[in-house]
Amino acid sequence: MKLSNTDALNALKAQSRVLLENRRVSNPVTTKEAQGLPRNVLICGGPGCHSSGGPKIAEQLEEELNRRGLSEQVKVFRPGCFGFCEQGPMIEIHPDNTTYCEVSVEDVPTIVEEHFIQGNRVERLLFKDPNTQKRFASDLPFYEGQVRIALRNVGYLAPENILEYIAADGYQALAQILALDPASVIDVIKKSGLRGRGGGGFSTGLKWELTRKSEAKQRYIVCNADEGDPGAFMDRSILEGDPHSVLEGMLIAGSAIGASYGFIYVRAEYPAAIRRLQVAIVQAREHGLLGKDILGSDFCFDIELKYGAGAFVCGEETALIHSIEGARGEPSVKPPFPAQKGLWGKPTCVNNVETLANIPPIILKGADWFAGIGTEKSKGTKVFALAGKVRNVGLVEVPMGTTLRQIIFNMGGGIKNHKLFKAAQTGGPSGGCIPTQYLDTPIEYESLTAIGSMMGSGGLIILDENDCMVNIAKFFLEFSVDESCGRCTACRVGTKRLHEILTKITEGNGTLDDIDKLETLGEIIKDTSLCGLGQSAPNPILSTLKYFRAEYLAHVVDKTCPAGVCKSLLKYQITDKCQGCTLCAKHCPANCISGTAKKRHVIDQERCLKCGACMEQCRVAGAIIHH
Repeated sequence: MKLSNTDALNALKAQSRVLLENRRVSNPVTTKEAQGLPRNVLICGGPGCHSSGGPKIAEQLEEELNRRGLSEQVKVFRPGCFGFCEQGPMIEIHPDNTTYCEVSVEDVPTIVEEHFIQGNRVERLLFKDPNTQKRFASDLPFYEGQVRIALRNVGYLAPENILEYIAADGYQALAQILALDPASVIDVIKKSGLRGRGGGGFSTGLKWELTRKSEAKQRYIVCNADEGDPGAFMDRSILEGDPHSVLEGMLIAGSAIGASYGFIYVRAEYPAAIRRLQVAIVQAREHGLLGKDILGSDFCFDIELKYGAGAFVCGEETALIHSIEGARGEPSVKPPFPAQKGLWGKPTCVNNVETLANIPPIILKGADWFAGIGTEKSKGTKVFALAGKVRNVGLVEVPMGTTLRQIIFNMGGGIKNHKLFKAAQTGGPSGGCIPTQYLDTPIEYESLTAIGSMMGSGGLIILDENDCMVNIAKFFLEFSVDESCGRCTACRVGTKRLHEILTKITEGNGTLDDIDKLETLGEIIKDTSLCGLGQSAPNPILSTLKYFRAEYLAHVVDKTCPAGVCKSLLKYQITDKCQGCTLCAKHCPANCISGTAKKRHVIDQERCLKCGACMEQCRVAGAIIHH
């Protein structure tokens, strides 16, 4: 159905409303009351649930429902990621608002029999809070405090059905702005306070305005979907779960800046995201929402996908632009900025996926609504990929100003295995490590920068007492070394030298002078690198030196690793708890353990490889220790 005007869009919206009936209803009924009512089953389609059996569960559930004569009454859908990855595979049943966690294929017959036929919830599949042991059928603690704007449709709508998006007010924001002057649209985005969610935090409205003011017959809008931070999957979830929100955001941006063409630069490692974007683009064209004379206006706009080969540096906008052009992905000296001279020398606006997903609701609900969420300088919400040593790994979207403590200990459920919190790594490999004393720091651009970290695109990795901060800094720096494009000496050579010094320290060969070199060289690299990769690469070192200097000193002065992570600094010792079973000696690859049966054994420290095989094989707690 080709939509020729706004009235046609509204008519299709009214017709499509039926698709969303009984899905996450505001007035749920009990499982007993739901008997006989149409039911919707949503099965998480996120990458984690997909890899752990989600598609098979959906297939098995449809077969079982058909076998029991319930296929007309109960419909199965596979939307995007629910966010609560730790508890996957997850399914939601509506209108009785029931969430089942860690579901397996073997659970399907039980769910059909107990829930749909008998009208009883399957208690063992309900979420169990590890702290209180309380079970939750809905309103899981993980979601308490979250405000979903960018993720509003993810895990709710079928991503490959444009009619569901239209039924949920999709493309209504586009219809509104087509009747407005571009300057007034830009003014709404500026007043909203939306800042770039890709890490830079630059005013989105101001970036649009600068691009609009650049004199040119042709301008471009580019969506940066080259998500490269280790452990980050914010953009991926939006692209896989709500691709039309990104398309609509690009359309609005294109109209505002005077662009007629856009590119989505997406990682080739995201096949599901690519497939759904391809489907969304085809559907938008078929409905007249891409192409010529959109919704009866004189606005013409189209979108093309470009695939990134996995270079982290191509997340930087000028390197990304060069890659789209077919050149080597290297950053350019700025100015001129892309808003002045970007893709093929034309004014280009580069916005991140999450940034664009925020645009339609801002247009529909107004600048004041969005500006009323968050803090004075950081408006709206931010999506974080919560990972590491936290109980509830997953995707969270919280208002700016939410503290690290709230995210980690409320939504995240605290630290795994009752360990102590040590630090939070924000901003990906270029971010800093935030220690315990800053747990109550509000998450906003300026506050994170003030304590030596950064917002970044939204990676949030939690570390516990068993993590060595020197080794953590080395790990992240190794990533930066590998991903450096090599164009500028400061980054290409400087990060390599930093990594060499850290390796020297973790192997027990470091000196106090090496610590001074890390600080001096780190500051030089920050000041002299060409792009953000090099400028922020030393952050993990500088922040850990600032807050965990004692660990560096232990490695250098005492030649020990307090966390017991750096193998070269470990010393394995057999205690008097040894029963002389000889397992350690039999499995030692260096043959450095001696002793007779039923007698305490001894490790030759000179020959010990510090591989830990002896401790792994020992069956007596405390018989072998390391320090």
